[in-house]
Amino acid sequence: MRMREQLATRLTVHRSAKHIYAQIVSPEGDRILAQASTLDQSLRGGSTGNVEAAGKVGDLIALRAREVGVERVAFDRSGYKYHGRVKALAMAAREGGLEF
Repeated sequence: MRMREQLATRLTVHRSAKHIYAQIVSPEGDRILAQASTLDQSLRGGSTGNVEAAGKVGDLIALRAREVGVERVAFDRSGYKYHGRVKALAMAAREGGLEF
């Protein structure tokens, strides 16, 4: 297995039937730099398992990533297809200022 010359900061996504979670992971993979999910108090009102909620998580993760100085990430969809909630989160994160 070849080592990558440059490691990327990753935006990882996990989803369940009721919630969606996003994390900004350091290039080494040993630290979580920022996180957002539908479990956050600001996002708990209303439905948490739909495209609208995923978009709010995308906005929030972009805001928190910029607060810690992260502007460019690699999008890690964790094997989920790029549609529905995963796509909504990614598009909102891009609109929020993250580049990937």
